[in-house]
Amino acid sequence: MNIYTRPLYHLVFSTAYQKPVLHKSNRSELFRYITGILKNRNCTLLRINGVDDHVHILLSIPTDMPVNRVVRDIKNASTRFIKEKELFPDFRGWESGFCAFTVSAKDKEQLIMYIRNQEEHHRYVPFEDERQSLLIENGLYQRAGLVPA
Repeated sequence: MNIYTRPLYHLVFSTAYQKPVLHKSNRSELFRYITGILKNRNCTLLRINGVDDHVHILLSIPTDMPVNRVVRDIKNASTRFIKEKELFPDFRGWESGFCAFTVSAKDKEQLIMYIRNQEEHHRYVPFEDERQSLLIENGLYQRAGLVPA
């Protein structure tokens, strides 16, 4: 029997202490670098974007590669890159955790648009509210030890 699989993941992680240090002027360079990391790990990037304090990535990861290893590799390599290139002078690293949500193929295009429009979205919605909504939508809010307001 053949095996057919293409898991899609929506990754979200923030800067340490959610500090707004990922200035727009250098974000595209960071995103290009992360794209290279993912390509080197045989991941398929569908969309990457973010704002001053966090990043969203929609991708497909090979089935033999754990999600946490991909995130760890992104964070470790991009931290070195940011510091070597002095892209964001006030950058102190990434938060220790991350969010990873599986995505159905039918929701892919809608999520691509959502990630593409992050700057507009965050004119109205703070990151903590967004993260809370994502956790609730994905059934992880209670598991994260959070209690609805």
